[in-house]
Amino acid sequence: PKESTIFEGHFPGYPLMPGVLLIESMAQASGWLLLGLLKFERMPILAAVKEAKVRGSVFPEDLISIEASLAHEGSGYAMTEAKILVGGKLRANSTLTFTLIPFPNADMRGHMEAMAKRIGFPHQAITS
Repeated sequence: PKESTIFEGHFPGYPLMPGVLLIESMAQASGWLLLGLLKFERMPILAAVKEAKVRGSVFPEDLISIEASLAHEGSGYAMTEAKILVGGKLRANSTLTFTLIPFPNADMRGHMEAMAKRIGFPHQAITS
């Protein structure tokens, strides 16, 4: 929404979604993809933004669609390709690298599973 604090200084009279939040959105989508693919056995931690391009502006009230796909997984790392679309038009894309670690404790894994249920994450990705 236009009233969101993220637009307060970015930019007065011409509010735009900050590029760093576009990258974070792609990282979050990629992280959830990896959690599902890994059946919640390991936790993805963002390690590198290999490449990120903002190809167009995202304005308040824009409905964004975020897509993420696995590019590579192995040796304790995973790489994803992610993109943000508005109205079917590409606004940003990135190549992201994640370190895959065991959950540090059962509480953290339980928290992530509860969050998954809260946001409607496909149950089969958690239990399969």
